[in-house]
Amino acid sequence: MKLTVIGTGYVGLVSGTCFSEMGNKVTCVDIDQEKINKLHQGIIPIYEPGLEKMVLKNVEKKNLFFTTKLEEAIKEAEIVFIAVGTPMGEDGSADLQYVLAVAKEIGQKMNHRLIIVDKSTVPVGTADKVKAAIQTELDKRNVTIEFDVVSNPEFLKEGDAINDFMKPDRVVIGAESEYAFEKMRQLYTPFTMSHERFIAMDVRSAEMTKYAANAMLATKISFMNEMANICERVGADVNNVRVGIGSDARIGYSFIYPGAGYGGSCFPKDVKALKKIAEENGYEAHLIKSVEEVNNRQKYVIAEKIIKRFGENLTGKTFGLWGLAFKPGTDDMREAPAIYVVKELVKRGAKVQAYDPKAMEEAQHFYLKDVEGVAYKNAKYEVLVDADALILLTEWKEFRSPDFSEIEKQLKTSVIFDGRNQYNSYGLEERGFEYYQIGKN
Repeated sequence: MKLTVIGTGYVGLVSGTCFSEMGNKVTCVDIDQEKINKLHQGIIPIYEPGLEKMVLKNVEKKNLFFTTKLEEAIKEAEIVFIAVGTPMGEDGSADLQYVLAVAKEIGQKMNHRLIIVDKSTVPVGTADKVKAAIQTELDKRNVTIEFDVVSNPEFLKEGDAINDFMKPDRVVIGAESEYAFEKMRQLYTPFTMSHERFIAMDVRSAEMTKYAANAMLATKISFMNEMANICERVGADVNNVRVGIGSDARIGYSFIYPGAGYGGSCFPKDVKALKKIAEENGYEAHLIKSVEEVNNRQKYVIAEKIIKRFGENLTGKTFGLWGLAFKPGTDDMREAPAIYVVKELVKRGAKVQAYDPKAMEEAQHFYLKDVEGVAYKNAKYEVLVDADALILLTEWKEFRSPDFSEIEKQLKTSVIFDGRNQYNSYGLEERGFEYYQIGKN
């Protein structure tokens, strides 16, 4: 098939590249000329394991193209994916200005029947707005062209997005015509040949499915963090509790690891947007509101433990930090716990020496660029030199089995604050460390 993907951010670039891997001819469109120029040079704007290799391969095979010219890109396309950003507005709702601007331009430029697919995470009812925007432009042109607007939410985990796309556990399609369902079924058949995973439904249910999925996962995270905070106060071990409840097949082990809170591009934004959607429809979503409140508090727990141990005035103290990204396998720092911890420490006079395998550039140039007192190091043990404690906030593989003798050698005091409970079974207290973790101390 000939496809167009509008937007070369995380969702757009991964989707377009994976579609091209299956032999489709895919043109990715973006208004950012510099980004398109870099893609032509083989420079990938995001870090995602396996993505760069797949992009370069499909560009070479002439299955994947990049351009800033929408009219040229949709001239022969059968399906057009809208994968532009839906940033959070000031009131917590999803900002649809970019989605609707693209819809308007499609209506101005399309010359044959198209299936227009909302791939961005959008509120319930967005497809109707996209349809109206396109139809308005067609009416202005005084032309009649059939088109379908489809909802096809993405369920990609950053750090494992290629695998998620190539081997999806479900493909959700919301449409109004059998023609659209059939075309989308044909497109996704190569991805679902081993097992039927194609789920057809109405458009609004598909739009809602994405929010419901992310809200459910966020709820599990906040629930477990709430349990961790209670365990700490009653003297229970939250890791034992996790094993005890995870063995129940109805609950399972996924997303019940206590930690410093969730971040990233999806959960914080989508939970807030779902709460806003409920409000706009006359319903107060108490559970969703609580999920958000628990998570917001959780991002300060590690900082609070540090302050309790070293005092409110941290002048003269230096902390070595492992992990800036909100999760391993990505350079994404959106709503990362590290942002909150670093700012809390620095404003109390501390210095922070940070290391992350992929996210240091993001920290330096965007998320912590105005924060003084942060130094970025090229190696994990380098951040520990003359530091008063180690803080672990992202569970990258290279942090899983460190040399504790080297840690002890470099630190001024053998203190570890573990925001991911990664070293729970290492017997650190027996080694002579002060070990502080979520749900304990």
